[in-house]
Amino acid sequence: MYNRTMGSAARVEATNAYMRGVYSWMTLGLAVTAAAAWGVASSEALIAFIFGNTFVFFGLIIAEFALVIGISAGIARLSAGMASGLFLLYSALNGLTLSSILLVYAQSAVFQAFITTAGMFAVMSIYGATTKRDLTSMGSFLMMGLFGIILASVVNIFMRSSMMEFIISAVGVLVFTGLTAYDTQKLKAFGENAPMDDAVAIRRGTILGALTLYLDFVNLFIMMVRLFGSSRD
Repeated sequence: MYNRTMGSAARVEATNAYMRGVYSWMTLGLAVTAAAAWGVASSEALIAFIFGNTFVFFGLIIAEFALVIGISAGIARLSAGMASGLFLLYSALNGLTLSSILLVYAQSAVFQAFITTAGMFAVMSIYGATTKRDLTSMGSFLMMGLFGIILASVVNIFMRSSMMEFIISAVGVLVFTGLTAYDTQKLKAFGENAPMDDAVAIRRGTILGALTLYLDFVNLFIMMVRLFGSSRD
């Protein structure tokens, strides 16, 4: 009984350490993104270089997609250091393109959207980590909603409908709020079952988990800005 109790306590502590690592790396990624975005928005030369050149802007977008796919699909083949470096590189590149938000929307609106996003993310992440309800079935429904958002967004590039953009943003808030809870529960389950003696696997899982929650947070933030943000005068 004593050994079983000690083993259970060790597993709980290992899971908590894993989740702390996930949130720490996610926060670091967000900090890098914010610093990069602020740096671009504060430099007329960088603004002209990134947004005044179509090849540069779309090159950055393609590089971001490549990094996400590379980290997600190749995490098992990456060293812990390489995975960490690629995640931070992605965070920086994402900040370069997301700087457009600081250029289009009023700073007060961006700040309010960030605070709201942080609050909603925290609540749903805590729910995902503590609920006894299995959220697996909700995951497939949310993924369908995500693909629907992507498709509608592509269509709206040509339609340029403000009403459709509002609907996409509203649905996006619901989808990424739900994904935050779903992904958190999935990551906690990974932490509970991960081999405690494999530090490399834990580190890889930490980076992949951080990337997952980072994407949930950033996309929720973007939807909140579009939904409630006011443009600069």
